[in-house]
Amino acid sequence: MNIDLSRLPETLDALHLILGVSVVVLLFLLVLVLTLAVIVLLRRSAAPRTEITEKVVEKPVVEEKPAPTPPPAAKPEVEEKPAPPPKPIVLREPTPDAALQLLGLLQSEARLIDFLEEDIGAYSDADVGAAARIVHEGCRKVLDEHFEISPVRTEEEGSRIKVAKGFDSAETRLTGNIVGEPPFQGVLIHRGWRATQVKLPQLSEGHKADILAPAEVEL
Repeated sequence: MNIDLSRLPETLDALHLILGVSVVVLLFLLVLVLTLAVIVLLRRSAAPRTEITEKVVEKPVVEEKPAPTPPPAAKPEVEEKPAPPPKPIVLREPTPDAALQLLGLLQSEARLIDFLEEDIGAYSDADVGAAARIVHEGCRKVLDEHFEISPVRTEEEGSRIKVAKGFDSAETRLTGNIVGEPPFQGVLIHRGWRATQVKLPQLSEGHKADILAPAEVEL
């Protein structure tokens, strides 16, 4: 671009002066505005950042109460059954025939009834002893022929023995000072007897067992 210097005004009039001053003022204002803008930007960049802290509102902690324990279920009432009554003791009615038969044997072999029914107060000890010997021999014969007998305890009489817990009171009878619970320690006074076999003779039909000994008539 070629500038024609010949066309430049050679004289400086008032209009041109005003325009020149205006341009200078505008340039000054522009520089001033730019300077202020730069200063503001520099201040903003140099200022410490303010951290916005979010305020956390803590909710009050509500202590959770444990759920109430439900009451235990009521147990169904069990109807208590009354204790069974004790079994009645069954008493076996003894048959008199066997007893009468045994008593008749003792009479026939040992004259036992005669000896027991006799008033021995009028006799001397020697006479009673002689009669007792006959009774003893006859009773021993009946036992040997019709019974098998063994002692309940096998220990010697006078020895110390132990009576275990749960002993049979029908087999062992305790005497003396009985204190506490078994087992017991004691002295064997009598061994006891047990019938292991009975061999009574059979009765014929029409036999009168109540006749222990018939009356004797000498002709």
